Amino acid sequence: MQKSEKECLEMWGGVECTVNRVWDEYHEQLERSGHVRRLTDLDLFAELGIRALRYPVLWERHAQEPVDWVWADERLHRLHDLDIEPIIGLIHHGSGPPNTSLLDPKFPTGLAEHAGAVAKRYPWVKCYTPVNEPLTTARFSCLYGHWYPHKKDLVSFARALLIECEAVKQSMWTIRKINPAAQLVQTEDMGKTFSTRLLAYQSEFENERRWLSLDLLCGHFNSSHPVWDYLSWCGVTADELKPFLDEPCPPDIIGINYYVAGERFLDERLAHYPQFTHGGNGRHGYADVEAVRVCTNGTAGPYGILKDTWERFHLPVAVTEAHLGCTREEQIRWLMEVWHAARCLRREGADIRAVTVWSLLGAFDWHCLVTRCEGYYEPGAFDVRGPAPRPTAIAHCLRGLATHGRYDHPVLANKGWWRRPQRLLYPPVRPYRAIKGADKCPYPFRQWQHKAARPILITGRTGTLGQAFGRICDVRGLTCRLVARNEMDIVDALSVCRLLDEVNPWAVINTAGYVRVDQAEAEPERCFRENVEGPAQLASACAERNLPLVTFSSDLVFGGHHNRPYMESDGVNPLNIYGHSKAVMEKEVLRILPQALLVRTSCFFGPWDDYNFVTTILHSLRRGEKVAVTTDVVISPTYLPHLVDACLDLLIDRAGGIWHLANEGTVTWAQLAYKVAAWGGERKQLLVEKTLVELNLPAPRPHYSALGSERGQLLPSWETALHRYFADRKEFEARIQMPHYTPRNSGLSEKKDSFSETPK
Repeated sequence: MQKSEKECLEMWGGVECTVNRVWDEYHEQLERSGHVRRLTDLDLFAELGIRALRYPVLWERHAQEPVDWVWADERLHRLHDLDIEPIIGLIHHGSGPPNTSLLDPKFPTGLAEHAGAVAKRYPWVKCYTPVNEPLTTARFSCLYGHWYPHKKDLVSFARALLIECEAVKQSMWTIRKINPAAQLVQTEDMGKTFSTRLLAYQSEFENERRWLSLDLLCGHFNSSHPVWDYLSWCGVTADELKPFLDEPCPPDIIGINYYVAGERFLDERLAHYPQFTHGGNGRHGYADVEAVRVCTNGTAGPYGILKDTWERFHLPVAVTEAHLGCTREEQIRWLMEVWHAARCLRREGADIRAVTVWSLLGAFDWHCLVTRCEGYYEPGAFDVRGPAPRPTAIAHCLRGLATHGRYDHPVLANKGWWRRPQRLLYPPVRPYRAIKGADKCPYPFRQWQHKAARPILITGRTGTLGQAFGRICDVRGLTCRLVARNEMDIVDALSVCRLLDEVNPWAVINTAGYVRVDQAEAEPERCFRENVEGPAQLASACAERNLPLVTFSSDLVFGGHHNRPYMESDGVNPLNIYGHSKAVMEKEVLRILPQALLVRTSCFFGPWDDYNFVTTILHSLRRGEKVAVTTDVVISPTYLPHLVDACLDLLIDRAGGIWHLANEGTVTWAQLAYKVAAWGGERKQLLVEKTLVELNLPAPRPHYSALGSERGQLLPSWETALHRYFADRKEFEARIQMPHYTPRNSGLSEKKDSFSETPK
């Protein structure tokens, strides 16, 4: 059926391209994602069905003479061939080349010269974003001091904002002299602030200040504006503001970048909140926290923010960044919520043009506002941690929305963390002024509310791995059913089929099996029965029902003849019965169900049980007992929460085949034990070094069984894992609510005020 005009909401894409300067060091996202070296990424984007792409031709990368246009030429001409409309960005959270800054009066002229050069070279390009998020960039660079020029005063903030807006105007004037039809797609990070009654004056000021860049460009900023006196107090004169009134440069499309953390709540009751949230304005002290973490009736959400924008400007609006730094199911829940909100407003008559998936290739280190290179990566529609970008569930979601206007996945039957009661971290309150849009429900889970969510069926209910999956599924809002052997014997085909038909899962995760490596030497038949016949029965049943299956193998399928980490394609050569059973299982499961996800892992440890190596070492040392540790066996430790989260993400992505999932790096058992003792404050003198031969174990082990991955290193370093273990174990032992995974609106969603100012 032909879509009506009101239904023609477009899907756009974007590539995270920030070139931010921190003192004299530049951080470039294009380099870190590898996109700077891969022209073929554009063909992957085209396959998603997007209509437009926010794409960089950045001033910083074209500032040297002679200008090298080869990179931009190849990519923009390829986009033209692929029939994708580029929306060219010229400055993306940057401060320009080294010889300028956001406080340089010549900044607008310099950017305009670059804009003119781009327009002359690509006269067919229609859409431009000369400066991405001027208000946000001014705050982070000149009010909070995160980025260059690292100022922390209101005068610098106001000056930077005016210079950026002037740069937008001059750039568009220059571009339109060459291409009169050129359009300004002006983006801004947009949130909203709520408060108690006492602080209503402050929240009202914040909610006016958020529009500053757009009001200036639209020529709406005059002496009657609620923030006029504030800018005057910041040292801005009426003469400096007059050009924006006389010669406005309104956007052709307003681009709204909305993140969960962008909605704030101000509360003078400081005792309710941790110290790091405390601030003030000189008149009152207050905590500034994410509204979603404290407001009982929710937040305005994408529907409310988009509605505010449309009603204020009555100009075409697009969501130019839709991203959530979280687990995969939460990412697609968030994208679907933004899509449905935009579509709902469009049906109500608002001119909402598109929703942009940001970023297609993910982003690096936005958890620290890209002030440091820590290697923290948030995947997008593609995961770039492998040899080539791997499509995630977000890519499938984007393609479905772009081509059919709909997308379905079992995880959408559950609400996102921002709508679940567990989101509240502080004593719940209702803001002084009602949150418009909080009761509006254009959300995708509504269509599933009349039926129960299909679960993930998890075998091995009493085992360490099965229990970890149960815990983490609960926190991630993934309905699951854990079963023990008395409910379903995975070796018994009738038992397997009966329970699958009864539970009707959408996926199966098998954590059951024989795990006693040394005892397997005396019980080979039982080991093979549980480790080979059981997974094979599950694979057959899943193949008949077209169900995804996740099952686990081991590093002990390898013989230890390498001196570098084993990859997925390396041949197996087990030394013991247990390893042999896993090797046979791998071959049999993939024969029956080639798309099964088969995870090799090793030496996992976690915060919730006392029977893993790390916890056992700690307990023994605390009791003053000596512990034998092996000096000549090299392994890859695996932190259980990291392993489970990665498995669930891959399952939701519908990834298959053999994957190695272990924390990055190699270490001997002895080295790991010494590190545990040191970080745990225990006596390392109690550790007794032994060789593998001296331990005289019944089952032979390889001296080297570390795991690497040629498909993608998804888990962080084992040192990072050990740091997290100590933090998680401390809270677990204190019987605080399970902290092993907190849904994060981190990364790009950390765009937020770190303090507020008093309106004058």
